[in-house]
Amino acid sequence: MYLSGIDRLRAEGTVSKRFADAFPNEAGRLRIDVCRVLDVVFSLGALIFVLPLMLATAAAIKVQDGGPILFGHMRIGKGGRAFRCWKFRSMVIDAEVRLAALLARDPGARAEWEADHKLRRDPRVTALGRFIRLTSIDELPQLLNVLRGEMSLVGPRPIVPDEARRYGRWFRHYCAVRPGITGIWQVSGRNDVDYRRRVAMDVLLAKTVTPKRYLVILLATVPAVARRSGSY
Repeated sequence: MYLSGIDRLRAEGTVSKRFADAFPNEAGRLRIDVCRVLDVVFSLGALIFVLPLMLATAAAIKVQDGGPILFGHMRIGKGGRAFRCWKFRSMVIDAEVRLAALLARDPGARAEWEADHKLRRDPRVTALGRFIRLTSIDELPQLLNVLRGEMSLVGPRPIVPDEARRYGRWFRHYCAVRPGITGIWQVSGRNDVDYRRRVAMDVLLAKTVTPKRYLVILLATVPAVARRSGSY
């Protein structure tokens, strides 16, 4: 089964004690209104602060190959509704064609993709793309998704429709909240965490998030990004 609880994650060392202690076993439900207010306030503040960086990144991507600046991928949001999740484009223009060709000829890459929907050595990623991924700059446009109410700053990792089946009976918990820019998975190793633990972390957050935990995760995101833990 995918979800085994915070105690198992703590015992396995997947989540630090300091971080895990902010997630006691409790039946309390999410108080969304406060978190939504925090989303709007913090996102507006962050956008003002990072706007020069976003403009510079947009210009660099355009100069790189003349292609689109943003990449919008369909993800599953609250209530199971699909939305377009925005990122700065970090891949070549014909990324989907290259992915299909790679998976067709390389069994190892195909197995890695089927396991995690990620490739550690992804040939589609540009040199600039590698940098903005390592620094998480590519995710800054998702602040617009937050302001639109499609995402939260803190929540489960936004998933594509093909991933829903991997959540099994826990998918309803994922759909109960807005997916987030950051969450337990993002501050606990990101791509170094296997998919089963990723699902457990996402569902745990969806079931237990409160304003206090929201802030704990938000603060933990800063050192996680600085360490570039699990980013590729």
